[in-house]
Amino acid sequence: MKVDSAKQRERMLHEPAGKLLFRLACPTVIIQMITIVYNTADTYFVSKINTSASAAVGVVFSLMAVIQAIGYGVGMGANSLISRQLGMGNDEQANRYGSSAVFAALFLGLCIMALGLINTEKLMVFLGSTNTMLPYACDYARYILIGAPFMCLSFVLNNILRSEGEAFFAMIGMTTGGVLNMILDPLFIFVLHMGIAGAALATMFSQIVGMMILASVFVLNKSIVRLKIGSVSRNIRDYLAILKSGFPTICRQGLASVASALLNIKASYYGDAAVAAITISNKIYMLVRNVVLGIGQGYQPIAGYCYGANDKKRVRKLFSLSCMAGTAICTLSAIVIFMFSPQIIHWFRDDAEVVAIGSTALRFACVVMPLMAYSTYVNQTYQCLGFSFGATILACCRQGIFFIPLALVLPSLLKITGIQMLQPMADLLTFLISVPFQIVFFRKYLKAGDADGSL
Repeated sequence: MKVDSAKQRERMLHEPAGKLLFRLACPTVIIQMITIVYNTADTYFVSKINTSASAAVGVVFSLMAVIQAIGYGVGMGANSLISRQLGMGNDEQANRYGSSAVFAALFLGLCIMALGLINTEKLMVFLGSTNTMLPYACDYARYILIGAPFMCLSFVLNNILRSEGEAFFAMIGMTTGGVLNMILDPLFIFVLHMGIAGAALATMFSQIVGMMILASVFVLNKSIVRLKIGSVSRNIRDYLAILKSGFPTICRQGLASVASALLNIKASYYGDAAVAAITISNKIYMLVRNVVLGIGQGYQPIAGYCYGANDKKRVRKLFSLSCMAGTAICTLSAIVIFMFSPQIIHWFRDDAEVVAIGSTALRFACVVMPLMAYSTYVNQTYQCLGFSFGATILACCRQGIFFIPLALVLPSLLKITGIQMLQPMADLLTFLISVPFQIVFFRKYLKAGDADGSL
């Protein structure tokens, strides 16, 4: 049954904030967990082949980050615009943004696929592949590139559903794909003897299935936003608005690709074991970060609705609740991971050098992990409320403004230790810069005396 727009607006604006955040965050946390499962499952099963294959997954992750940058960027741009339009009661404009975002994602995904397939080997070398990794990286990348249009569409459809507060439907599509990926990985790699190409094929096939499930929600008219060819905009301003709102995400994900490639290049000086170790430790770190992002993605559409309806007190309340929940999860995760870092790395790859390098990198990450939630939600608040310039600056900090200079300095000064502590140092600096951004934003745009709403 199609969701009623007026009832959903009432729920988003007046249901108790804690209850609503929990209801929307649970599915988005699961979605984020499943997203990292796509990559982590591949890393786990591919690591059973050999160390070079494990390292190759880290190289191709830079490519996947580019695809995610496009898909999530267009999707988050549409998400921000749609939630605010629905908060103001402008359903037709929300339909226009949603339909246009789907068209843009499909077009951009096809461009990535075509350009990548033509230049696969050169692309892998550029992203940090060594000669020993290259055959594995190319085999893996080709299927990922073929799946690029479907991945981009999945991210956009997922974000459109979240923008209207229907995270449950989004969760079903992503969860099905993730579970299927975990089943197909060992089947294709070991039973059908496809090696690393089997892992990539499993990921591609799972993405296609997940996308089809998400698309079925719109085909069966179970969403508020209606996706129609007639609603696809012919006005460049609508696409610019989507890209402007999504630009922080494009920067964040695009810089993740740059950071990953730079990290692979620096780690490759110490051999495939170092690349594999950093790849595995980063996947564990990302597992926690994706939980944080999931909570934030539950928070964002509610904040967009409330800001569109001028209920700024409710936005502040939701921000505080999100920070408390995210920080508690990060702190508990940091304690557990710090204690069992060697065992976690060993579970992926039984290689003494990989375990030694990876466990140290993971422990450096644990030191700053409790700070992760706050800086993430400051960034997401700027973005979901339409302040794209500030959001872009914050999005560029973690893996750009701070990461790139540190990557040029720390490995030269501290060798492998500098590589291990690179991302945690960038995260610490991102937290420090987020504090004044949050204080200024709340004083200027979310003043305590502004319109109140139900809490």
